Amino acid sequence: MNRDIVFATAGFVAVVAALASVPVFAGPYGVTLMIGLLGYVTLASAWSLFSGPTRYVSLATVAFFGLGAYTVAVFGESLSYPLLLVVAGLIGLGLAVVVGLATLRLAGVYFVIFTFGLAELVRQLVTWYEVNMTGTLGRYIFLPVTPEGIYWQLLALAALTFVIAWAIGRSRIGLALKVIGDDEVVASHCGIDIARVKLALFAVSSVIITLVGAIQAPRWTYVEPSIAFNPTISFLTLIMALLGGANRLYGPMLGAVPLFLLFEWLSANFPNHYSIILGLLFIAIVFVLPRGVLAFVEEHWTRLRGNDTRAGKGAAE
Repeated sequence: MNRDIVFATAGFVAVVAALASVPVFAGPYGVTLMIGLLGYVTLASAWSLFSGPTRYVSLATVAFFGLGAYTVAVFGESLSYPLLLVVAGLIGLGLAVVVGLATLRLAGVYFVIFTFGLAELVRQLVTWYEVNMTGTLGRYIFLPVTPEGIYWQLLALAALTFVIAWAIGRSRIGLALKVIGDDEVVASHCGIDIARVKLALFAVSSVIITLVGAIQAPRWTYVEPSIAFNPTISFLTLIMALLGGANRLYGPMLGAVPLFLLFEWLSANFPNHYSIILGLLFIAIVFVLPRGVLAFVEEHWTRLRGNDTRAGKGAAE
């Protein structure tokens, strides 16, 4: 087992090192594309930290993402960049704790509706504040952060998210989350502090999502509520996580990479029908691959192996 962990760690480090060298030989378009790709890989992975094992479908992704972007926009001229990221993370943590304490007792469709409403509420509050208090609708961001710098920060955050997901899956918290996702009544009878476990994972997930928004904010130069709080971000993150398998370690990445490239192609070639295609794809994933691609492949592979074994026994007899 220790040897397997060493090999896995070495492979992980090698992959991260190879990805870190991408800006060296990729052009400006390649770096920009990879920034978007890494952003969604991190968002889907962070979303799955909480929603995967607990099966709580959250549509509040864009609320935390936009909050991170606007934190950088508001305090960009008064704080150093590292401190900006710390402040953004703390603000995301504060919102996550408040929302978690108030709503994590909800379940099913009620939680979905609330998180969608939360994202819209945050967007409307920011819009109202900008229009009535500052007299403007958006803000300019001028920070000495290069696209390569944004890419490397997102790569580090994506790697950290992957490590956190791996550590949680091998810990008692990960086991507690699986029990909670199967049956909360059984989890409570087993002595699991359901509220505390869910709040902790929701807070970690939300902070990572907030940091993704904060790190990507300088690439836009100009930020307004319709950009930072675009609900498409929440739906894309959800679809990517579900496609790969939200309860698998590699699932979010497996779903994010092909879907991001597909969405980039669709938005460039079918800008007027992009939303329709996105909705149809979401419906198809829910009906055809409800547990994700990895679970689908594993189930069919196991079934195929079972058929082969039975056929071999029959031939031997």
